[in-house]
Amino acid sequence: MGHRRVVRGFALVAVAALLASCTIGDGGRLEPAAHTTSATTTQKDMPRPPQINVANGETGVEPVDPVTVSSSAGLASVTMTNESGKEVEAEFNADKSEWTTTEPLGYGRTYTVEARDTEGQKVVSTFTTLSPDATVNAYVGPLDGATVGVAQAVTIRFDSAIKDTKAVEDLIEVTTSNDTDGAFFWLDPYELRWRPKEYWEPGTDVSVKVNLYGQKLGNGLYGAQDSETNFTIGDKVETVIDNADKMLRVYANGELVKEFPVSLGTDNVHDTPNGTYVVGDEHEKLTMDSRTYGLALDAGGYVTPVDYATQLSYSGIYVHSAPWAIGALGSYNQSHGCINASYDNAQWFQNYVKRGDPVVVKNTAGGTLTPYDGLGYWNLDWEQRSGGSEEPLYP
Repeated sequence: MGHRRVVRGFALVAVAALLASCTIGDGGRLEPAAHTTSATTTQKDMPRPPQINVANGETGVEPVDPVTVSSSAGLASVTMTNESGKEVEAEFNADKSEWTTTEPLGYGRTYTVEARDTEGQKVVSTFTTLSPDATVNAYVGPLDGATVGVAQAVTIRFDSAIKDTKAVEDLIEVTTSNDTDGAFFWLDPYELRWRPKEYWEPGTDVSVKVNLYGQKLGNGLYGAQDSETNFTIGDKVETVIDNADKMLRVYANGELVKEFPVSLGTDNVHDTPNGTYVVGDEHEKLTMDSRTYGLALDAGGYVTPVDYATQLSYSGIYVHSAPWAIGALGSYNQSHGCINASYDNAQWFQNYVKRGDPVVVKNTAGGTLTPYDGLGYWNLDWEQRSGGSEEPLYP
């Protein structure tokens, strides 16, 4: 009898030692069970310990890939914390056989997962997420909640040059309330536009999500964070500036609202380009500085404060008050390219139009506004839209 008791005791010790030293391949390290249900329980009778899809000691883990824990016996508890002790958000499935993280992880962080099943088996896995060499941010417009004009594009500026445009475009969702047909246009490696094939329908609601975080963007870049915006298209307000009679006319939903005389860029010297512009920033007061677009003061440049300057292009063309040009309004051109107006008319114009309203200039000798100007994108042919390639159609 004594001999049998010794053998039986040895067998139990051996089983316990075997369980305590067991390593679960890629699923973390197994810690001893809290108890055994009977003296006849063997390792063969025990269910497989909880399985973690990230190996203990693993490095370079993608932060957007969910961490999961599964157990055929059912999970009693799972916790996952970073090195600061902050717990990661997660959820169980209905029968508690699986646990999954529900938020992305941080870059370059260390996390520890502790999982225990209903049999008391505990598994622990500690791992580290990747640390990118560089990250890129995306700045999305128009502003969230804005009401904008029918020519407004979705604007996205990146703070690092984008090489793989296809990878980036695949991460951007543009959703409209009426299934508007639109496409991406790259102005340069930093500036992306998404615009409709035709002007927006007034009343359209637009939602934009840029899902960059944790994503590979080429050349070793990863997205720094996600961005989104929601905006609405307002009434159709269109401005036509005709150099033939030097008049500016504003139409609302096809009806003429107001017209007034203007003076454009000096003929054959600073001709204002033709084409479709888009209303941008609005300033009650602004100092116009020709040096910002390369015209030095000693070459005929200027530094001039103006009132009610409404931006039409990135290259520095504005509608603004020009009290020095009153005699020229409606008669001849004398500006450096801007649209000069009286104080009262410049004020009215700025108060009436909104960001995203189209402005068409015609009948000048100034060629066409480059479509790669930040507000000249309606001068791009539809065929120049990006198909998502590594060779975007910018100069």
